[in-house]
Amino acid sequence: MTAHILIVDDEPDIRYLIKEILEDEGFTVSLAKDGNTARQMRCEQRFDLIILDIWMPDIDGISLLKEWHDGGLLIDSPVLMISGHGTVETAVEATRLGAYDFIEKPLSLSKLLITIKRALEMASLQRENSGLRKHAQLLIEPLGHSSIMAALREQVKRINQHNTAVLIRGESGSGRTLFARYIHQHSQRHEGPFVPVQVAGISAENQALELFGLHGNHTLSRLEQANGGTLFIKDIADLDDTVQARLLSCLENQSFLRTGGIEAISLNVRIIAATAYELETAVTMGRLREELYYYLNMIPLHIPPLREHCEDVPELLEFYVNLFVNQDNLPYRRFTVAAQNRLRNYPWQGNIRELKNLVQRLLILGDHHSIDIDEIEPILNQPPAQTEPSSIYNLPLREAREQFEKTYLEHQLQEAGGNVSKVASRVGLERTHLYRKLRALDIDPKQTKK
Repeated sequence: MTAHILIVDDEPDIRYLIKEILEDEGFTVSLAKDGNTARQMRCEQRFDLIILDIWMPDIDGISLLKEWHDGGLLIDSPVLMISGHGTVETAVEATRLGAYDFIEKPLSLSKLLITIKRALEMASLQRENSGLRKHAQLLIEPLGHSSIMAALREQVKRINQHNTAVLIRGESGSGRTLFARYIHQHSQRHEGPFVPVQVAGISAENQALELFGLHGNHTLSRLEQANGGTLFIKDIADLDDTVQARLLSCLENQSFLRTGGIEAISLNVRIIAATAYELETAVTMGRLREELYYYLNMIPLHIPPLREHCEDVPELLEFYVNLFVNQDNLPYRRFTVAAQNRLRNYPWQGNIRELKNLVQRLLILGDHHSIDIDEIEPILNQPPAQTEPSSIYNLPLREAREQFEKTYLEHQLQEAGGNVSKVASRVGLERTHLYRKLRALDIDPKQTKK
């Protein structure tokens, strides 16, 4: 679901500029020209995030923030304060009253977008934690009684006898994030924070801001958030080379500098990294620094694809049926033995994520108590949806741009016989950046040869 953001600012140029930027990024945006308008709109609906100016003619942003804070309205709607004439005292007061962060005008586009992203993630994690407390039965526990899953759980016990870095390998959707959480939950650091960060598809500058933060910014970096706990980096091979070098240095020295800062910040973090790449190949191709690979690969953990432990499929089906019934109030439906047997023998290219999506779809669309083989067969045989070229004009700009880039790069790879170096030269991109772009668009160069 697209996040809905409210922008509150008495300057029309600022309001509409931020609106255009955020809509280009795929957000839904509403505008308020002053504090009273914002107050009324906030009473009528919930926003996922509010960008609030401090100096306005009717009511200042700090007073409005205090009003929302006292009324308990900041729990699920983080507020980002902006001002062209802020002071340290103002920023401190805003933070004390519950503002997520404070950004000075003129606004930095990259800083604004990354702060919005992290505020939305924080709110999502808070809702997730609240949901987990309400549904205590939904523990972070890898499911399955197969010998493979039993061996993995035993391996995690041995891993957690130490406090070293862990590198999780496995196909997309196989449960790498789940196992990272499981390792943290059963480690000596289980009372500390578990902080995930996904770096695929974002620029090197924003990767650095995510991990190390920015000098003068009141928001903690991911490394600072994870202090005393675990930092989980998904798709480690998508990190920019310079960011990899900084990460390795801070892990070895147990301290780091914020971007633009000069004061070293002490670090006490365990790193869990994950990847779907063949890392030896990534090292050979220069996508992953050899020194970082050796640091992370001290304790490797391989998560096998679902097709290699298909005997766990019935248990997974039952778990996700109960999950969606309890969590989303969907009607309970039971898989017949024939349907379960068919799904046990299905290859599951999308692994557990594909199974979860299948269960949710069947519960939403079905109207019988039982799910039999005749209902699942058409879904399993359905080819991936193809978007008609003409319909690209009906998409949001960001989705349309991604669709064009995917088609364009697939064509270039076909013309170059799958040679990434040739394509990089032809389209004017550095090879490492092109690899990240291909990964973000889910393009396999090997599959695009003529």
